[in-house]
Order: sequence, then structure tokens, then C-alpha cells
Amino acid sequence: MIFDKDENITIITQEKATPQELVKKLGVLYERFKNDNVIVNLTSLNKIPLEQVVEFLEISNRHRGSKHSFVLVTDKVDFNEMPDEIMVVPTMKEAYDIIEMEEMERDLGI
Repeated sequence: MIFDKDENITIITQEKATPQELVKKLGVLYERFKNDNVIVNLTSLNKIPLEQVVEFLEISNRHRGSKHSFVLVTDKVDFNEMPDEIMVVPTMKEAYDIIEMEEMERDLGI
């Protein structure tokens, strides 16, 4: 797991572990990125089934509840299956765009 920081965005890149292992690590290391918007880059992993994406739901809800963005990046999912409660996009560019839009919404009180 690699942590990078870009202003108020923490980018977490997962290279080898399964999504379940990553979710456990994120729970343990939550204090490290709790005040930032988060992008979890899963592009190096193989196809990710819905059940594994849902593993991120609890930490995503917790993070979004504290007025920060939480975005998963992978192009190896069926986007038609993804629940509305979790933000999943195919590219890093789209992740940055989502965070920018959500920041504007928070600034406007939406």
C-alpha cells in the first residue's frame, strides 16, 4: 500500500493485497488520512466483484459522513452493479473531478 498526498487529497494505491485486506489496513490507519479527501487506486488489481467493492462501504460512509470525499478508482468492475452509496470511477482524472464537484457542493451547503 502506497500513500501519496496531493494538497488535501490522500491517494492510496493498492498493488498486491486483496480489497478485503486493504479495507482492514485502512481501518487501522484511518487517523492518517481522516482529514483529507481520499482516492483509493485499485487499477493494478484484477477484476473486482461487487462483493469486494461493498467491503469499502463502511469506511466510505464513515469518511463521507465527516464531510470528505472517498472515491475508488478501477476500470475492472461492472459499473451497472455498483451501489449509489459508494463512488467508483474508472480513471484518476474522474476521481479528481468528483472530489472537486463534491468540494463545491459542500462549500455551497448542498
